[in-house]
Amino acid sequence: MRDYRTETERRIAFIRKTVRDAHADGIVFGNSGGKDSALVGALCKAACANTLGVILPCGVKRNFGEDAEDAREIAAYFGIETRTADLTDVKAVLAERLGEAQTLTELALINLAPRLRMTALYAIAAARNAIVAGTGNASETAMGYFTKWGDGAYDFNPIRDLTATEVLEFLAYLGCPERILRKAPSAALKEGQTDEGEMGMTYAELDRYLLTGEGPENVKRKVAEARRRSAHKLRLPPCYGDPERE
Repeated sequence: MRDYRTETERRIAFIRKTVRDAHADGIVFGNSGGKDSALVGALCKAACANTLGVILPCGVKRNFGEDAEDAREIAAYFGIETRTADLTDVKAVLAERLGEAQTLTELALINLAPRLRMTALYAIAAARNAIVAGTGNASETAMGYFTKWGDGAYDFNPIRDLTATEVLEFLAYLGCPERILRKAPSAALKEGQTDEGEMGMTYAELDRYLLTGEGPENVKRKVAEARRRSAHKLRLPPCYGDPERE
């Protein structure tokens, strides 16, 4: 297990330097009510008093219920300023307008929400001279389990090297409310969705493989396939004239 006291100190120092180097006045992040955003919010608040968490419901019922309640509990526990911007109508109008040009697949529709949320976060950050904190962890990154130019976009990320298991351990060290620690991970982009259900494995299985190289063959196979499919998400877009592309 990591030394989370030292981890806290080092990450706070990293965040402070990042804000200072950006000549920013503060930080904005999306408070989804989940573990990753809870840890990012806690670290950012400890590093920068001017940290704003934004709750961004976007059409899914749990966004307005469980997730919003958990987001407010996280904010209250860590003393984070919180605001809400409901993007449900925006998503509906956008989907309708886009449908005039192209019938959207289920995946295309699902990915509207994370991209709208990031648009909202950057608009709010620009108005506050703030920078946007990312909330993705190492387990999600390994599986490509994020939306390109959605939750995969940010100015900095203080937890990208941590597996989902380590995020849980870190939050437990910080004394995060038990309700958050027990919550099933979910991107909540559609009703009934869970991360582990979509990946076809538990985070415990995935993290064991990522940290030790050990695991069932089906886990190894699924990780390899996910990495193959999502490799483009982890690279800068190809541009003609790039030396490495010649």
